[in-house]
Amino acid sequence: MNENQATCTVTFLPANKSIAVTIGTSVIKAARKSGLHINASCGGAGVCGKCRVILEQGALVGGRSEKLSEKDFSRGYRQACIATVNQDVILRIPEESGRQKGGLATDIPLRHRARMHVFNIEDLKKEGIFYPPVEKLCLQLSSPDIHDNRADLGRLIQGLADQHNKHRLVTGLAVMRKIRRTLREKDFLVTVTLEQPVNDKSKSHLLNIQPGRWDQRNFGLAIDIGTTTIHGVLLDLHSGQILAKNSCYNPQMSYGEDVIARIIYAEKPKGLGLMQELVVDAINKIITTMLKQAALPEGSKQSIISRDEINSITIAGNTTMTHLLLQLEPDNIRRSPYIPVSTFVPPLHATDLDLELPEHCMALLFPAISSYVGGDIVAGVMGSGMYRTELLTLFIDVGTNAEIVIGNREWLACAACSAGPAFEGGGITHGMRAVDGAISDFSLNPETLEPMNVTQGNKAPLGICGSGLLIIVATLFEHGVLNQSGKFNNLDTPRIREGRNGFEYVLAWENECAADHDVVLNEVDIDNFIRAKGAIFAGVATLLEQVGLQVSDLEQIILAGGFGSYIDLDSAMTVGLLPEVDPDKILYVGNGSLMGAWMSELSNHIRKDVVRVVRKMTSFELSEIPAFKDHYMASTFLPHTDLSLFPLAVKRRNQPDKQS
Repeated sequence: MNENQATCTVTFLPANKSIAVTIGTSVIKAARKSGLHINASCGGAGVCGKCRVILEQGALVGGRSEKLSEKDFSRGYRQACIATVNQDVILRIPEESGRQKGGLATDIPLRHRARMHVFNIEDLKKEGIFYPPVEKLCLQLSSPDIHDNRADLGRLIQGLADQHNKHRLVTGLAVMRKIRRTLREKDFLVTVTLEQPVNDKSKSHLLNIQPGRWDQRNFGLAIDIGTTTIHGVLLDLHSGQILAKNSCYNPQMSYGEDVIARIIYAEKPKGLGLMQELVVDAINKIITTMLKQAALPEGSKQSIISRDEINSITIAGNTTMTHLLLQLEPDNIRRSPYIPVSTFVPPLHATDLDLELPEHCMALLFPAISSYVGGDIVAGVMGSGMYRTELLTLFIDVGTNAEIVIGNREWLACAACSAGPAFEGGGITHGMRAVDGAISDFSLNPETLEPMNVTQGNKAPLGICGSGLLIIVATLFEHGVLNQSGKFNNLDTPRIREGRNGFEYVLAWENECAADHDVVLNEVDIDNFIRAKGAIFAGVATLLEQVGLQVSDLEQIILAGGFGSYIDLDSAMTVGLLPEVDPDKILYVGNGSLMGAWMSELSNHIRKDVVRVVRKMTSFELSEIPAFKDHYMASTFLPHTDLSLFPLAVKRRNQPDKQS
């Protein structure tokens, strides 16, 4: 900070963190600088109205927009992205504006467990394909003498050939510098760490050498970099078992909830470096936590896993997240013709990414297909097993950017469509993630139109999460509260009233809520939801049409992603989010991206399959297909303009009293 610039102190409650900033700094920038998160779906562009703070002491410049009611402004609420500081202030980040705890789980809810696809390490072992890309081998070499004066490296190479049938070895200067000392420390008993290239079984890369026997201590990491959350798994590469799991919110969220907002920020001076620094710091913290949590079986040579024992890390993420991790300029991902810097990344040293891992640790990144079908979807295809099945399968990862894959072991076609952030609470007046207080289930008294809300953690209502939004809209539509256009019918109930954004339905009155306002769902929210579900259904319909298939041809549907794991099938078909099919055809995989990364960390065979899958996957750019627009317009109704596609939904709406 320039010493000549006047500063003031901003204190944030309830965290009780204070930060000195230059006068004229926006509140949201002050929060970012102090390491605190304020929800800003638009990345601080001033249009979402989510970044509300409460002025407790002092004064701010600005902070009022049409997103803030006069009542809330008088209560001290200000919009953090447009309010600036010119004096010492104390601000409170309300619960609905901050990053609440929770909402990070990857587990599939109980009601969906019967349709859950589970990855089992024993399956890899039975198929004979459990061999991680990095292995550790122990060798007892002969000591040199006057009759055997081979060079140390030559002795090691010959030992690998004789004892482990490894005949071609590639090494680097860093490990060569360790060989002389390491060989002699335990009388020529050593353990080597080798990386097996995916396309050349005869050649091995020497990554590390240790004195003594350590071949049963081989550990790796699988990481999924999501737009919202980052998940990690620590694996024992010798047994294949999970030793620890951990996750956190992606700290890049403070600069925008979607990839476009983050690309825009990355285009600013020093923006790309900051985006990379944030995600790397988050991954490093996850690794540190998992190493502390890891529990090894009794009888292990050493109960604590050191960072130096991590030999490989496999990472999956969408194309933008991968670019930001690698600090590759993502600018053209958002501009036609949507060209990424690269869709393929060769094996790297983890230290090249500034990860706090040993120099010998290899980083393996999943390849992408295009700008909007990334490595996370390739990993999901691998993890779900759809690339190996004969069943004609539709794979959908439901999120802000919904990715769709159709095919089986013979062929694969994919596309992506921008659904928007509605399913994750973005663009919804009282939308939020699935944390305590979020309405996640809902039912309606058909006589009185009074609601029954079920919240996460059984807490007082605070807002609406994505799965709750789906069920609420479907229920209101089934009971005739909403018409096909998503507008409220003129019904005699105090729950329906005219608000600041059109008519709205009051889910919970202020005196019932954890927030200091009524929790409502209005017609603008419903319109945003319809646009999101319409984009996904239109993407499915367009892709099916492009490959000459119909919904009736599908033999299996796989749902992936955080929101996808919680989709209520009846509700999804009622509103036209999913095609109407036999529910028995539907499977849930949870975090398919993490599952695929985890499987690849355990099997070089699967890594080789990844290359084949990417090569045979045909990508369609939906924005360039005229039929997509027609399908989209037809899908922006509940459930669709063509009701013959949803006969069961029509029946349920005509007989709402028979709804279970």
